[in-house]
Amino acid sequence: MESAPRIPAAVAAARVRWTARALQVLVVVFLLSDAVSHVVMPAPVTEAFQRLGLAVALGPGLGILMVVFLVVYALPRTAVFGALLLTGYLGGATAINLRAGSPPFETIFPILIGVLVWTPLALTDARAKELLR
Repeated sequence: MESAPRIPAAVAAARVRWTARALQVLVVVFLLSDAVSHVVMPAPVTEAFQRLGLAVALGPGLGILMVVFLVVYALPRTAVFGALLLTGYLGGATAINLRAGSPPFETIFPILIGVLVWTPLALTDARAKELLR
């Protein structure tokens, strides 16, 4: 039985970098759409705010805050700091869902997004690797 051909280290590293970039773009696009929904406040978002016990007037401010955090996260020099800010934001979302007695998936979802925020950095950023040790 022949072993699979080895992938050169440079090719493997490039694949990891591109995978991390693609994942980071997906996370940014998803969270940006969430931020826009907080600013625009369509009926489902308004209903969710009311169900969670949040003042509807907080929506636009939370959306703008998320956009600021996403900009910090999207810039390579400040990506780790942006990930820390997003982790705090998503931790607040988790706490609000716990307090409101939301279903398990709604409570766990912000945690899963937080893991996705850190994954590209854990793959490519030495500073993030050091923090996650």
